[in-house]
Amino acid sequence: MVGGAAGMTTPTSGELYVRAMNATSRYLDGVRLNQWQGPTPCSEWDVKQVANHIIGENLWAAELFNGKTIEQVGSALDGDLAGDDPAAAFRQSVKTASSAVSAPEAMAATCHLSFGDYSGSDYAEQLFMDMLIHGWDIARATGQDTRLDTDLVAACLPIAQKLSKMFRSAGVFGEELAVGAEADPQTKLLAMLGRKA
Repeated sequence: MVGGAAGMTTPTSGELYVRAMNATSRYLDGVRLNQWQGPTPCSEWDVKQVANHIIGENLWAAELFNGKTIEQVGSALDGDLAGDDPAAAFRQSVKTASSAVSAPEAMAATCHLSFGDYSGSDYAEQLFMDMLIHGWDIARATGQDTRLDTDLVAACLPIAQKLSKMFRSAGVFGEELAVGAEADPQTKLLAMLGRKA
């Protein structure tokens, strides 16, 4: 943790990721039974598929923060991880990932990702951004309040600027949308990642 003004501390990327998981869990809890197969801003995924993606991401995080390689995990986390109760499966995945990312020295760990080795801190930045945005996707798809936590949005903006430049050419993100200079931070963040607020 880094000291800030008036004794405040700046959260680690791991702590931001945990906060984003908890916020997204509330969105999943708000999905009605007849909404899981509905479309989302991720055109290739319905609501349950977005949930399955972030459940898998959390379970992968736990494995990779514990030093495993992609090859060692293998196909263990393939397929339908959401089951008949995606919200409950997500809550369980949050516990698993939170434990791994909150461990002492987690932010200094080396995580072996498919595109190279990253520090735990850098990997948690990627997880935080993806979790925050996919939470918004689920909220938008299911008619819930889409206003994200302003502190999380502010923390995510510089991360999104960095990561979108790094990974857009690989097709990880949609094309950035144009927004006016007067747009609020959340609108700017979503536009950077190809989403219209």
